Amino acid sequence: MSLADLPQHDMQRAASLDALCGLLSERHTRGEATVLLAGGTDWVVEQELKPPRRDADPLPLVVDVSRLSELRGITATRGLLRIGAATTYLEIRRHPVVIERAPMLVHMARELGAIQIQARGTLGGNLATASPAADGVAALAAYDASIVVKSVRGERRIPFSALQTGYKQSTRAPDEVIVAVEIALPPEGSPWIWRKVGTRRAQAISKVALAGIAVRSEDRVVRLGLGMASVAPVTATLLQTRALVLANPLSALTADAVDAAVLADIAPIDDVRSTREYRIHAAKAVVRGFLRDLGAPV
Repeated sequence: MSLADLPQHDMQRAASLDALCGLLSERHTRGEATVLLAGGTDWVVEQELKPPRRDADPLPLVVDVSRLSELRGITATRGLLRIGAATTYLEIRRHPVVIERAPMLVHMARELGAIQIQARGTLGGNLATASPAADGVAALAAYDASIVVKSVRGERRIPFSALQTGYKQSTRAPDEVIVAVEIALPPEGSPWIWRKVGTRRAQAISKVALAGIAVRSEDRVVRLGLGMASVAPVTATLLQTRALVLANPLSALTADAVDAAVLADIAPIDDVRSTREYRIHAAKAVVRGFLRDLGAPV
């Protein structure tokens, strides 16, 4: 299929979140595919890369959710940051609350594609695509975000750790809408890292990207969130690395122990963007760099 085929799709605009949930339920029951489109920065590109479509293959209904008020906006209440699924990366990087309380998200959004992509792309779209190379999803992993989804059965929250099940697969049901992401904000001034390794700092898919949030108390890290893109079939949360750091004083960490934990946490491959060997080298380097910033002698 090519972009020239897009006008062949039946297209609708969602009037409300409840109406959208009803539509998805009805179509899923009938076995009919539906695509929810906000910015289209992932899905439209995927259509261009797909093999030619046979005339007998049914096309999904495309539903525009970009103007749905229930999916937009940014709020912060009692330390909980909520970002609507259809809020764009440009809105995220310019929002005063995000700038003040979640600066790592701002830096991530600045390096996510060109300004045109930032003006259209959304966290909800990246979560729905479930690509392990998505910068925004790596940042959500570091914040241990919750994903708010809704269907005719009601609303539920999926912890990020329970979201991704495989390459471009997740525990979100086909009739569920991603409504928002929720982040429990760390104390102001907490150390963080956003490090993107790629052909260019922006306008390129990451070879490796690391998002990290830490809360430190003297020689210990008492809270640590990590998310790494492009090193596994899913966004890597680096659980063994996290466990190593939380279990030991910073002064007791060694480069060898950290490298071994990172290697156990990732499963990179060779592809058109990079090699497995380079990704392993870069992953170890960026994690050690963050830990050095925290005071570890690695």
